[in-house]
Amino acid sequence: MDRRAFLKTSAAGAFAAGAAGQTKKIRVGLVGCGSVSRPYLANMAQCPYIELVSVCDIVAERAENAGKKYNVKWYPHIDKQLAGPEFELLVNTTGMPSHYPLNKQVLEAGRNVWSEKPMATEVPKAEELLELAHKKGVKIWAAPTVVTSPQFAFMARQINSGGIGRAVAGHAFYGHDGQLWSAWFFQKQGGSLYDLGVYNVTSLTGLLGPARVVTGMNGIVVPERTLTDGTKVKVEAADNEMLLMDHGNAAFSHVQSGFVYNDGHAHDGKGQRSTIDIIGTKGHMHLVGYDWAPHGVDLVTEEKPAPERHVVDPQGYVWQWGASYIAEHLATGKPSLITAEHALHVLEVMNACKESQRTGRHIPIKSTFKWPVVA
Repeated sequence: MDRRAFLKTSAAGAFAAGAAGQTKKIRVGLVGCGSVSRPYLANMAQCPYIELVSVCDIVAERAENAGKKYNVKWYPHIDKQLAGPEFELLVNTTGMPSHYPLNKQVLEAGRNVWSEKPMATEVPKAEELLELAHKKGVKIWAAPTVVTSPQFAFMARQINSGGIGRAVAGHAFYGHDGQLWSAWFFQKQGGSLYDLGVYNVTSLTGLLGPARVVTGMNGIVVPERTLTDGTKVKVEAADNEMLLMDHGNAAFSHVQSGFVYNDGHAHDGKGQRSTIDIIGTKGHMHLVGYDWAPHGVDLVTEEKPAPERHVVDPQGYVWQWGASYIAEHLATGKPSLITAEHALHVLEVMNACKESQRTGRHIPIKSTFKWPVVA
């Protein structure tokens, strides 16, 4: 059966399943069976919209272990996976340097893609992926999933309704002492902003609107790292980064991220410290916990000056549910709050931070996305 016949059959099957009151399942393949894949696979195994059909990793043992655990086909190379059982959605949980080439190959094969962040590390390459997806009649989405949390929705609606007056400032923080289990975190296509700050950039642009101008400062504090396996790695990507965004209409925000923060500056692990603050002319809000693992929102307004905590229930939200969320979107047609355009915008903002450091200039941002994210 060729690709067109497969999609036609899938569409007919979806209609029949809907008519019978059954849940349509999206056939899914996953590439990259490292540490990030494990919570993904566990979450997908519980998703009623997913049928996992194959896994792949260049380390054959990892692919084999995952394949046996979930009783699916496993492959040591993406070429073989694409030639194997048909699937509609590829979940890419490989390392950052592999995202662009793998995403491109899978889109070329006419499959939808959910990619861990970022979808590419260069804006022209990310734009190429969006154009390719459109050409092939498929879609691509990229982590993070922060705009789908109930806490994000609460904060967005407070802003949209004027609950804190006019939102004029924001600050976000995410940092720790570094990811020491792989070298690519410290190499040229890695760094703390791509790995950590990306969550905060997504949240702040999602809440305050697309960035129009960016100013950034970044540098390397620790020139060499020792990984958990004892390997010495020369640090080539910034491990301490500061990003300032102008969202227009005199609304500004700041993101702080790094791989050089000790425990005294990190989240306390109990969900009681805020990592995102939004200041308005008539109140302020503070996201308790990280935006990828939120525990509530503290709200202060002119009418209620004592802080009140809201949305303490995660309502099923977890950071690793991106593939499950998109599978539901594909199966049911439910609109997705996550868009490729937002992911592209976030990438451009992060790269503008680095360009600002190199040039000493404010960097205008060209891309945008549909906003507000939550009506």
